[in-house]
Amino acid sequence: MKRTSKSPFVFSFPLLAGLACLLPGVTTGGCVSIDSQDAKPIIATHVADWRDEVIYQILVDRFADGDVNNDYSISPGALAKYQGGDWKGIEDHLDYLQALGVTTLWISPVVRNISADANIDGYHGYWQENLSEINPYFGDMSSLREMTAAAHEAGMKVVLDIVCNHMGQVFFYDINKNGLPDVSVYGSGGPGSPLTQVSEYAPDYDPNGVQSYSSAGGSGRAPIIFINDPTVDRVLPGPGILGSAAAYHGKGQILSYDNINDQPDEEVMTGDFPGGLKDIATENEEVRATLADAFATWVEQADFDGFLIDTVKHVEHSFWTEFGNTVRQRLKAEGKNNFLMFGEAFDGDDILLGSYTQPGQLDSVFYFSQHYTVFQRVFEYAHDHTMQMGTDQIQTLWDAKTVNYGSIPQTDGVPIAPYKLLVNFLDNHDVPRFLYDSAGDLPALRNALTLNMMAEGIPCIYYGTEQEFNGGNDPANREVLWNTGFPTTGDTFTHIAKLAQIRKQYIALRRGDTKVIWSSTHVGTEQDAGIFAFERAGGDAGSAYGLVVMNTNDTQTSSTANGTATMTTTLKGKTVLVDVLDPAQAKYTVNSDSTLSLTLKPQTSMILIPQSAVSSGS
Repeated sequence: MKRTSKSPFVFSFPLLAGLACLLPGVTTGGCVSIDSQDAKPIIATHVADWRDEVIYQILVDRFADGDVNNDYSISPGALAKYQGGDWKGIEDHLDYLQALGVTTLWISPVVRNISADANIDGYHGYWQENLSEINPYFGDMSSLREMTAAAHEAGMKVVLDIVCNHMGQVFFYDINKNGLPDVSVYGSGGPGSPLTQVSEYAPDYDPNGVQSYSSAGGSGRAPIIFINDPTVDRVLPGPGILGSAAAYHGKGQILSYDNINDQPDEEVMTGDFPGGLKDIATENEEVRATLADAFATWVEQADFDGFLIDTVKHVEHSFWTEFGNTVRQRLKAEGKNNFLMFGEAFDGDDILLGSYTQPGQLDSVFYFSQHYTVFQRVFEYAHDHTMQMGTDQIQTLWDAKTVNYGSIPQTDGVPIAPYKLLVNFLDNHDVPRFLYDSAGDLPALRNALTLNMMAEGIPCIYYGTEQEFNGGNDPANREVLWNTGFPTTGDTFTHIAKLAQIRKQYIALRRGDTKVIWSSTHVGTEQDAGIFAFERAGGDAGSAYGLVVMNTNDTQTSSTANGTATMTTTLKGKTVLVDVLDPAQAKYTVNSDSTLSLTLKPQTSMILIPQSAVSSGS
């Protein structure tokens, strides 16, 4: 297909099917062909236990600019535009990430994107245009492979961000059938005739599909017109069926994000995503096959170790079962086992999140309910006692894990139950940074990072947190990291690095079961205000033991007692514990009745290990 004409591609509903497997050059196992400059790698399994990993989320365009040859139309300092980061930049700074304690890189999407829309750039990678072509802004296939190979050689893993729910704004709805993308105003503005503005790029949701009409009245389903503007990579999408109207619901943009009985309603499932991102008809079997093949092919081409799957709550559950099984079986046959698939459902409903980890679906999800319930309400709001909530919020949420999340591993997936594998995070590219919402509360940030790294599951750090980035909503929370010079001596950087080292040294803090032994409703001046304590022991950690005690109160020095009771551990009396987070390695002795009375300054934590198990490197 030539990329020279700006004439539109016109299709009506339904039309064009059966294209997914018509690409030339396919020999085995799929329908997608990806251009490459050299031989693809022999894919392999690079991870032993995902609970041992520390994930670092990277927006490729914002991490490091390693190759000026792919700096196309960059606008330095304009955060809604491309800045120039690339895969070579990541490869060049693996030592920085290793110093931080990172073991897994989660990179933003690699597929060709619409490069610009409405004077905003697709630097983030989520405006996908062709799933079988590479994003040239970040490099070529050789540089992508070199980056993943270098990461693997350094003992690191690479997770790829993918989108199955939508494509970029690749077409418009020809509501007035004039063949042009209009913004029209209807009505007189008088009684009974309100003024209505309709954008043919992103009209409002209609459960019957976007309708065409004019002053003479309605005239049925509006045709869709694929836009052909190669100057911004807005051309016929692909591969195969993704370039036809049959691949899309065509119902217009979501207006309401309601859940019904802890599940998204039809509008959330079938409407276009904000900004006119076109919703894919994922119930279509040919679409399902195309998506599974396209993304499995990327793993085969670059040896990725897992997927973060974007916008999972906008796709029906049966899709995830089919997608997951297809991808896992295909990769397993090629030697790629323990392939992690975790989903992003931007929602605080814990039951909804857990529904995507039930048998046959995903290995894990991004733990968004914890982001809101714990890291926002307990830590971000700590600077304001009228907003902060007690640490009993943490216990209540954690107690629901075995009820709301999958309790058995996925067949051919990660061999760990999903409820033990949730991906913990403070913030990400879709929400304001922790320091923005916490009014710059650095002690609270570091304390929250302690919980994030010590809690059961897989810790994830958003790039720039280690440099104390504090941006608000998108795009302010997508700062350029290389402007910092990559220092490794800052207080937050060294705190994360120390937590990662402690986590690496003590298996209980990675694989042990969790038992909360103290939580509190208090947030003021009460004796135990802000105290939270949990043991990590047993399970896959055997006899290893760790105890994490924290004070989440910003101003109150608090204790593990409330006047009538003292914190009780599962340890034998007289056990000596060492705080391995404390440079002085302070020691504390468990009372004969197994209780332990500790006092902690505001926004501080202890990580306590039995003295007999303390390693020399602590």
